[in-house]
Amino acid sequence: MERRGPRSFDPVRLGQRECAAWAAYYRNQWGRGLLSSVGLVRAGFGMDWPRTLLGAWYMLRAIRAWAPYPDNDPDAARAYMRRFYALVAADGGLDLNPAEAARREVEWWRVHRMHQRDDGLSEFDLVRALCDLYAHLYGVAAEDVAVAAHHRVVAMRLSDEWVKAGCASDDPRLVEEREELIKSYTALRVAVA
Repeated sequence: MERRGPRSFDPVRLGQRECAAWAAYYRNQWGRGLLSSVGLVRAGFGMDWPRTLLGAWYMLRAIRAWAPYPDNDPDAARAYMRRFYALVAADGGLDLNPAEAARREVEWWRVHRMHQRDDGLSEFDLVRALCDLYAHLYGVAAEDVAVAAHHRVVAMRLSDEWVKAGCASDDPRLVEEREELIKSYTALRVAVA
């Protein structure tokens, strides 16, 4: 069996894991969020188990630092994501600068939050922020990952609608969100393989 890695991930598994992680985040289910983060990190980066577990912990700490609104801590979120991306870089497979990757990661979080709460930013701004992250992580041109970014933004829109509707586990938007994330990661894998 081939080793999964940051360029050979399973788009279905990764989309399912991210959908579960988002649901846990918006429900403030941090234990479930940690389990989802472990699955997300393992599916997305294929690191060994010690790095996967530590990376998932860093990711969850970053997300928890980011979560409070409006009193979040973006500096702490970036610091934890820098540690996460240092693990990814050390594992091989991606030639990235951990501090820059962390900056770009938290930047798309910021753009998403502003888009959620303010009409000043559009979905195009969010697509561009994701393209900037993907371009850095995978060493590709931003336009090569635009389709992947677009589908992930559609998934975010569905997630935001789901949150506004009350976060019901039987809401059909969750299924649509998961499908968009799978489309996103399918397009990303093609672009970075």
